[in-house]
Amino acid sequence: MEQLSHLFRLAADQAAGYRRSLPDRPVGVPVDQAALTVAFSGPLPSASCPPEQVLADLLAAAEPGLVASAGPRYFGFVVGGALPAATAADILAAGWDQLAFNAVTSPAAIAAEAAAGGWLKELLGVPASASVGFVTGAQAANTAGLAAARHQVLADAGWDVERRGLLGAPPIRVIAGEERHGTIDRSLRLLGLGTDVVEPVPAGPNGAIDLAALRAVLRAGSPGLTIVCLQAGNVNTGACDELREACELVHRHGGWAHVDGAFGLWAAASPTTRHLVDGLELADSWACDGHKWLNLPYDSAFAFCARPDVHAAAMSYAAAYLVGSGGAAVGADLTAESSRRARGFAVWAGLRELGRDGVAAVVDRCCALARRFAEGLSAAGFEVANEVVLNQVLVGFGDDARTDRVVAAVQADGTCWAGGTTWRGRRLMRLSVSNATTTEADVDRSVAAITRLAGARVRDSRP
Repeated sequence: MEQLSHLFRLAADQAAGYRRSLPDRPVGVPVDQAALTVAFSGPLPSASCPPEQVLADLLAAAEPGLVASAGPRYFGFVVGGALPAATAADILAAGWDQLAFNAVTSPAAIAAEAAAGGWLKELLGVPASASVGFVTGAQAANTAGLAAARHQVLADAGWDVERRGLLGAPPIRVIAGEERHGTIDRSLRLLGLGTDVVEPVPAGPNGAIDLAALRAVLRAGSPGLTIVCLQAGNVNTGACDELREACELVHRHGGWAHVDGAFGLWAAASPTTRHLVDGLELADSWACDGHKWLNLPYDSAFAFCARPDVHAAAMSYAAAYLVGSGGAAVGADLTAESSRRARGFAVWAGLRELGRDGVAAVVDRCCALARRFAEGLSAAGFEVANEVVLNQVLVGFGDDARTDRVVAAVQADGTCWAGGTTWRGRRLMRLSVSNATTTEADVDRSVAAITRLAGARVRDSRP
């Protein structure tokens, strides 16, 4: 057992050392993918290998290909770093090796999910009576929410989709904003509805759904058997749909309102931004990530449903050998996984570390830093293409080709990391500020690097 303690301490020390290096190390550097493949490759050894050597070999092979996405200057995707307490809890969860199927396989894991789920609903303004499935990401959360929606609208029409499937089922209308996230479409594919079923609704100037257009689309079809996908946090602009009026519209037409709030739902946790998601409690299901703005380790997300019985009917199963199955819906009954890792421990620990005020402070600080990004780049002469309402900033550097060159130069430089996107037919740099450790100095350093590199691109393009 002493050998095991030494191995675990060594791994924890290496992980902590990596995390300490994040403020200073290059965020992204050119990688020799072929060399990485070679480092991990080779024939499967016939003989066993001492665990310490395996760990040393893993460290040596992986180090050149690690991206500092947990660090304070990674702005390429809506990615948060992992909080210290949450990371430590995840280390314990791996050591405990719990199967979070139900309260029989791990009473502690299910109790942690119950407590953390209650805190999450309180923070986000989701009804206390809603169910919470602890899933891998917003993709899984959207799929669970839309599975519940599919179940209910078909049950209202007298069709048992879990037993009879979709062949011969009454048709379902799916209405969604034209700027919805791609995971909505993939969820529809996975649920057998397909993407052709979507009736797109135009978006307003900053990417939120156009309510007048939504009203017109709803009126154009038959009432009932309707699922409407709304959004809290446009992936490009951060814009939020007007959830109160949209949900009321959907319900007047007998439909199910699902909110994809992968990161934007966290606006509800701060008094400063809560107005952006006013009315979210009126929805029927919600999807939200934990490894984004809550800064939990991967993978962590939440599928909420206002009808726990519907949630469980859509997702659960029972078998004679499953001790404890068939009782109250918990754990695997609310997700698409049976062999579930105990991710609820890290959620509980992260929420305990931050508290209500800490979560609000993270949201407020990231929004303020996004505005600082926009002001700094605008002052440098570049175009900020969106209204900065949350933590997303879109920046143009002239024509599309020049913008792509600037993005590539920033990624190669390593000071910070930003991605490119296409919005409204234009190529733009997208900056997402989501890390709890990002400071004003990090933003200013990044603005200076982007300005320097964009200037170099300008000079390079002159005849």
